[in-house]
Amino acid sequence: MQQFDSTYIRSQFPALTRTVNGQPVAYLDGPGGTQTPQRVLDAVHDYLAHHNSNIHGVFATSQETDAMLRAAHEAAGDFLGCAWDEVSFGANMTTLNLLLAQALRRELQPGDEVVITELDHEGNRGPWQNIAEHGIVVKEVPVNVATCTLDWDALEELIGPRTRVVAIGYASNATGTVNDVKRAIALAKRVGAWTVIDAVHYALHGPIDVRDLDCDFLLCSAYKFFGPHVGMMYGRRSVTEKLRPLKLRPQEDFPPYKFETGTLNHEGIAGTLAAIDFIADMGAHHAELVAQYAPDRLAGLSGRRRDIVAGMLATEAFEQPLAQRLIDGLSAIPGLRIYGPPAGHPRTSTVSFTLGDWNAQEIARRLADQGLFVWDGDFFATRLIEKAGLVERGGLVRIGLAPYSTPDEVERVIAAVAALAK
Repeated sequence: MQQFDSTYIRSQFPALTRTVNGQPVAYLDGPGGTQTPQRVLDAVHDYLAHHNSNIHGVFATSQETDAMLRAAHEAAGDFLGCAWDEVSFGANMTTLNLLLAQALRRELQPGDEVVITELDHEGNRGPWQNIAEHGIVVKEVPVNVATCTLDWDALEELIGPRTRVVAIGYASNATGTVNDVKRAIALAKRVGAWTVIDAVHYALHGPIDVRDLDCDFLLCSAYKFFGPHVGMMYGRRSVTEKLRPLKLRPQEDFPPYKFETGTLNHEGIAGTLAAIDFIADMGAHHAELVAQYAPDRLAGLSGRRRDIVAGMLATEAFEQPLAQRLIDGLSAIPGLRIYGPPAGHPRTSTVSFTLGDWNAQEIARRLADQGLFVWDGDFFATRLIEKAGLVERGGLVRIGLAPYSTPDEVERVIAAVAALAK
């Protein structure tokens, strides 16, 4: 079998040459935002240097900007598995979701219900809790802290005849738990509810197909998959064309533009286009690996969409064994507790833990001194950290792998945490 070509991937990231205290930096902070390949940096620079303009003008740079934005929408459609005009760009996922929640709120009546979960990032909780002031009833699916999984029996009970929206994360950014979103979507459809999927964390770790999911909305952020700080939202056209989002009068009143308020981050969107093409290139480069790893998952696909899916599958094939080594190594350390789903449950390559009486931030600081960049805190998965009783301890330490991670970096971080335990 062809092996994952780490050398090819790592050679494209300038950040990987950095050192701290004589140690090469291991960027294990991917769940908070990945590093960017050179082609993304070049795309941002090229746009600002040669094409910078506002839209819909009669002169060259404006027309080039219009063309770039259309190309970026098409690439985003290929990334998510939808039409180009079903993807809206925005500042970030949270801002787009706030706009979406207010648009859907205009279609709701007092007493209508929204179902959210305790496992989710606040970006897919807060926007729905905000509309409770209009008489909307917000219900929460409990999380099992011991397994970091949702209570699916409770989810089924909470979805009823007054449910109008079900908002759920594709994967937990705090624990790596991958949720069965297709099951949640099917439950929501039984009562005619709209579904909103937060795929910000999942987008780096597996292919997304909104048609197969059959969701109404799905949100993610390009900076989590090698791009700049730009948000993306898929909206089923048959739904979005009827919504009334908060917008200005001169703004186009049809998708995808009706959610794209003001002047967008054009240079960031140019970089997003390049980031998606980087993933497609990764897929084309690992065609043989993917053909052996998951031959059936490319059936019926062609062009850039096929390469994007192959790129995500290649990432999955590389990250999962590496994540298992990280879990095994950390699990052997006395006093360390991993917060994540049980063995056999779908998960991303994100691993979070506590260690004895250590504060999470102090662990992260000690690791940072050794060039091991990891996150600490609640990662905006605030409700989960509260339920786990970890607020006073600074939350969790989170290690996240990416396609540019290496087995050596995993061994370094295991050894460093083991040394702290002693």
